[in-house]
Amino acid sequence: MNVSRKKLRLGDLLVESRIISQLQLDAALEEQRKSGRKLGKILVDHGYLTEDALLTFLSQQLSVPFVELGHYQFEAPVVALIPEIYARRFRAVALKDKGATLLVGMSDPTNIFAYDELARIIARPLEVAVVREQELLDTIDRIYRQTDRISGIAEQLSDELREGDFDVEQLAAGADLSDAPVVKLLHTLFQAAVQARASDIHIEPDESVLRIRQRVDGVLQEQVLNERRIAPALVQRLKLMSNLDISEKRLPQDGRFSIRVAERVIDVRVSTMPLQHGESVVMRLLDHSEGVKDLDALGMPPDILRRFMAAIQRPYGMVVVTGPTGSGKTSTLYSGLKLLNDAKSKIVTVEDPVEYRLPRVNQVQVNTQIGLTFGRVLRTALRQDPDIILVGEMRDQETVEIGLRAAITGHLVLTSLHTNDAVSTISRLLDMGAPGYLLASSLHAVIAQRLVRRLCVECTQSVAPSGAALGWLRLKTGEHVPSGNWQQGAGCHACSNTGFKGRIGVYEMLSITPAMSTALAAGDFVSFASLGRASAGFRSLELAALDYAIAGVTSVSEAMRVAAESLLGEDDEEDAPLLPTATAAAD
Repeated sequence: MNVSRKKLRLGDLLVESRIISQLQLDAALEEQRKSGRKLGKILVDHGYLTEDALLTFLSQQLSVPFVELGHYQFEAPVVALIPEIYARRFRAVALKDKGATLLVGMSDPTNIFAYDELARIIARPLEVAVVREQELLDTIDRIYRQTDRISGIAEQLSDELREGDFDVEQLAAGADLSDAPVVKLLHTLFQAAVQARASDIHIEPDESVLRIRQRVDGVLQEQVLNERRIAPALVQRLKLMSNLDISEKRLPQDGRFSIRVAERVIDVRVSTMPLQHGESVVMRLLDHSEGVKDLDALGMPPDILRRFMAAIQRPYGMVVVTGPTGSGKTSTLYSGLKLLNDAKSKIVTVEDPVEYRLPRVNQVQVNTQIGLTFGRVLRTALRQDPDIILVGEMRDQETVEIGLRAAITGHLVLTSLHTNDAVSTISRLLDMGAPGYLLASSLHAVIAQRLVRRLCVECTQSVAPSGAALGWLRLKTGEHVPSGNWQQGAGCHACSNTGFKGRIGVYEMLSITPAMSTALAAGDFVSFASLGRASAGFRSLELAALDYAIAGVTSVSEAMRVAAESLLGEDDEEDAPLLPTATAAAD
């Protein structure tokens, strides 16, 4: 039907159908006259009827379908038929191209003006479907991702950067150029990244294009811009924001700044690197708006959570959290600090950089350029009468030895290390020069972790494991493959067609027993590895990931990826000669 031809007195029809009373309608109309808000919104906000009841009623009255967008499979070419600016203005999204007509989802199908304007813009008749308003707004945020705006601003900036017409340094340095395209482009990039929950933004100039990539849930998503000439302007502006040397383009530089996006304060760590076709910039985004999570909110299995809490509540000793970059080590350490942070404990952290801020905690930012190294800060921290010391990362022999000696002299030391699993952490510490007797007397526990992607709840579906997956399952569990809730994400607008949305931690914890300490003191790492893998409560990272796959939280392929990461060396094997021998013995 042609919605533009039908006049609909919503309130009268709802009263006639006995969905609301006349008194409720009169009260809503009075508020509408005062506020100018839509009648349907007022009725729902006052609880006179639910949004679903209202939309179902409109669907019946107008003889149009009621579509749930949360499960709708969108097609990018169809969505693009309505430009983003009009989709947001008229609360509408293109659903299906029927050739002669276009099916459009609208939160208010009685809005005659919006209907006529959309029909004029698209230049063809419309068919209307009713959709929930909040679902519509969420959908617009997900499917548009501001890519059109980014491309548009990039084109505008490229036009301004024509040779002889534009001064890049003035653009980057101008204090009153808040509307300059380079500034708007950066602001839009940050908005899109926060909207997509990205952890990193990569700006990479190529020979003829500029690649902008975002890391979402650990995986990079790419947008290619043809405006290659805008790269120097972006790099110049970011260098100025980070207090870096804009004249130095031959050497890497590191800096940081903060930016407010969508009522959130985002700390941005900037790293530049010279490339063949310009300078690459990688920005790590740290969102402090949610604060530090409690330990029980990290997703640790109950047994590991109980043992980890017991380890960090001991009065002295060392606890190590290990894993690759981006695996959540710092989040785990700070969640532990949050539990320990009280008026009775003096806590000092030594970090590069300080990623979270906690009240009452003395946090020190390492600065090697002025000689403020990890070792120097640690030695000073020990003279500050601390109860608990957090070392952001064990990087060299000096740091390791100071940390271990602090752990046996009445201090609790929490730290992180880049190793593949809990057992190989000991080998790494030995290779860094830590004496075995010190490790035996000071180390209490090692927890290794990874992050696996969660399946998108909107598009997950049951599947049978593939041949390769079945082979891996048999290898890990024996010839009998366990029955499980095997799931796979089909891909939808909610997850940007990846099949995954969000991540969850996978943990492996090694608690040091007296027998392990004896093996360490004797320098027998092979026996230590065997005892560790056979110890009570130890469950490997790959089996922990498999548990999530069996429960339908993640896919088998994602569990296999974590298993591969835990077996393949992140660091070169040259600096860990004991690992192959120890692993073979343990297997």
